[in-house]
Amino acid sequence: QVQLVESGGGLVQPGGSLRLSCAASGRISRFNAMGWYRQAPGKQRELVATITSAGSTTYADSVKGRFTISRDNAKNTVYLQMNSLKPEDTAVYYCNAKGYSSAWLLFDQWGQGTQVTVSS
Repeated sequence: QVQLVESGGGLVQPGGSLRLSCAASGRISRFNAMGWYRQAPGKQRELVATITSAGSTTYADSVKGRFTISRDNAKNTVYLQMNSLKPEDTAVYYCNAKGYSSAWLLFDQWGQGTQVTVSS
């Protein structure tokens, strides 16, 4: 069983910054990719950023140049540094991890979500 625990959300003014963290635990043989998604009220969940085990990254066009995803493989942790935040970034942010368990079974696990609110 793989668990993801997110932290770092909160209330921030427009133009401010936040850093989200997602720590993975459990019997894990290998991560393929970890990422962040978000869901605003009344909207579908959308991809924000992903990072592979090799360090390749992808970003949604709406966050390019403002958000940076990174990971610490030794700690099984992925981070999302969010700068120049806008009100439209307000959403629940979810961590996602894909990989193989210790039994070499594929997993696709979600965190519980953390609220990010950008407002003056």
